[in-house]
Amino acid sequence: MKITFLGTGAGIPAKHRNVSSLALHLDNKHSSIWLFDCGEATQHKILYTPIKTRKIEKIFITHLHGDHIFGLPGLLGSRSFQGAETPLTIYGPPGIKEFIETSLRVSTTYLHYPLTIEEIKEGGVLFTNDDFTVSCAPLLHGITCYGYRVEQQDFLGPLLMEKVGEAGIPNGPHLQKLKRGETITLPDGRSFEGKDFIGPSKKGKIVTILGDTRYTEASIRLARDADLLVHESTFAVGDEALAFDYFHSTAVHAAEIAKAANVRKLILNHISSRYQKDAVDQLLEGAKAVFSHTFVAEDLASFSL
Repeated sequence: MKITFLGTGAGIPAKHRNVSSLALHLDNKHSSIWLFDCGEATQHKILYTPIKTRKIEKIFITHLHGDHIFGLPGLLGSRSFQGAETPLTIYGPPGIKEFIETSLRVSTTYLHYPLTIEEIKEGGVLFTNDDFTVSCAPLLHGITCYGYRVEQQDFLGPLLMEKVGEAGIPNGPHLQKLKRGETITLPDGRSFEGKDFIGPSKKGKIVTILGDTRYTEASIRLARDADLLVHESTFAVGDEALAFDYFHSTAVHAAEIAKAANVRKLILNHISSRYQKDAVDQLLEGAKAVFSHTFVAEDLASFSL
């Protein structure tokens, strides 16, 4: 999997940071794209990436502040104009359905693909399939706001061909069944259970993407043992009072969450425009003093898992 940041700023767009959006590139048979938030001009940023809007299958909205949703109507319309016919599902807090439907109706924008809007009423598992499980939990912001946890299903271990040979199992289509863990019966009457010929499974990746929030234990639960945590860092050390008043976090708060949750990598996101150049470096240094595997998101930067 890979993450591409389409907007890493807080509140309003700046020359070097657009408002919030990021894309999660999935390692599945469809090479699907999931978006998390869709601030103003998200589709403009997409033009500078290999992302195709028809590949976007799901959009997860953390909350309804404008810097996280104002890009939605344009993106949805462009996806249709570009010929997409595949379904798209949007998840978000109550109110997201009204916002989207009103924007499309007033602008007389008609979509030529199925659009499903799922409003989240409470935390928990949103869905699970053969590849991923996605869950969410409410955070601590001025309005209803969610964080998301994406868990890739574990991969079956490799078929142990040496053991297959020792058992005298010939080559053939039945090896695929064996690899899936199924029981096979050969023409000579012998039966074998797949689990006896499969090596150790490989653990899937875990990505946690949080919306705007004060420091909260819910963030730790969502991020537990994640390979990658994307955490808002609107303010720096010394601006704790501002962070609290505006229901945001500092870079150190993000680092403390990462450390407590035992994550592998932390990416600081949602950076206030008050921090430029050297100030961003200081923000990073403050976080790294608590959690060393910390990086700062930049627009159009990508991180692989």
